[in-house]
Amino acid sequence: MRRFAKRLAQKVAKLSDEQVEQLVQSLVDENDSLDAVIESLNTGLLICDINGNLLMSNKAAERFLQFNQSTLTAADKPGTKIPVWQIIADADIAGFLEEVHQKQKNHASEEFTVETDGGSLRFLLVSSMPLVQKRHLNGTIVQIDDITDRRNQETLFRRMESLASLTTLAANVAHEIKNPLGSISIHIQLIQKAVKNARLGDGMLPDEKFVENYLNVVNEEIERLNKIVVDFLYAVRPVQAKLAPASLNEIVKNICDFIQPEAQKSNVELHLELADNLPELMLDEQLFKQIVMNLAQNAFAAMKNGGDLWMASGIKEDKVVFSVADNGEGMDEETCSRIFEPYFTTKVNGTGLGLTMVYKIIKEFGGDIQVRSFKDEGTIFTISLPIPQKERRRLACAT
Repeated sequence: MRRFAKRLAQKVAKLSDEQVEQLVQSLVDENDSLDAVIESLNTGLLICDINGNLLMSNKAAERFLQFNQSTLTAADKPGTKIPVWQIIADADIAGFLEEVHQKQKNHASEEFTVETDGGSLRFLLVSSMPLVQKRHLNGTIVQIDDITDRRNQETLFRRMESLASLTTLAANVAHEIKNPLGSISIHIQLIQKAVKNARLGDGMLPDEKFVENYLNVVNEEIERLNKIVVDFLYAVRPVQAKLAPASLNEIVKNICDFIQPEAQKSNVELHLELADNLPELMLDEQLFKQIVMNLAQNAFAAMKNGGDLWMASGIKEDKVVFSVADNGEGMDEETCSRIFEPYFTTKVNGTGLGLTMVYKIIKEFGGDIQVRSFKDEGTIFTISLPIPQKERRRLACAT
């Protein structure tokens, strides 16, 4: 139909009044149909001209985004053109669109968190793409997708994974509890047997040291059981992270000052390679200290005869990368693949929960952790943490 109307429009001078009226009506109908389709989309659309001025928006975009009503009213006046970032109330989304326009990014997307009128949080994916007509750039199309359900689904999957790991964890705890319970049972039976023999004989109980030795073993095993239960509760409880802007470099420097005496005692030399002007991250300072301390302690244990420990930070794409590396004994491939499993440990007195907690905390921060290790050469842990939206834009402006 559009091609037919286009051909007729080219011959409009030769058309009768009735044919012109039919042509105009067909164009109006087609335009109404297109408007109906655009308004019916679940995806929000903002159409902007080459200068970033808002030309049109659909209902979904108006539902997802809060507009500055006073600015929007001014934009409705004939001849008035206002950039789209001045119309959008959310400062983060407005800043993103202004940056896209100023830097002339052809394709860009970013996720945002917005609060609805009802107080609930929604996650939006805002994407910008060029509007091309007749092979010329005529403006920008901004697409807004509500990804809240996808985020909730991801959360559900994580919970299912946690439930699966909890099943494995419970099996490991049952195995750990079995040994001390067996030891307690045997030593109590020995005490009972000694008491019974004394009653059947001359009534004299065994000497005090004999009974105390058995009771000491029982008490030790009870303490061991208590530690297993406490560690289990520590491993399965949710991480209560109180996120706030924090300097990763400052946290690392403070920890290095704290562990310096232990490093000297272990004949380990510390090396810091921290990037300048690192942006602040959303972290729980105490929990991040726990991460670095755990990785440092593991490194000391891997360098029994001393060595070097490196801590480095930097930026890769839109993430801050922090690494802890040593030149200790390293791990084989099988050990390396299991180190984040609960109760898996290569240490004689290890609980096997330290790196499990490290993994949980980093995931709570929205980050990731990778490990590479080579036997007799060393190990490197690499943590990547997301840069907040505002800090990400500051970095882009600084460059």
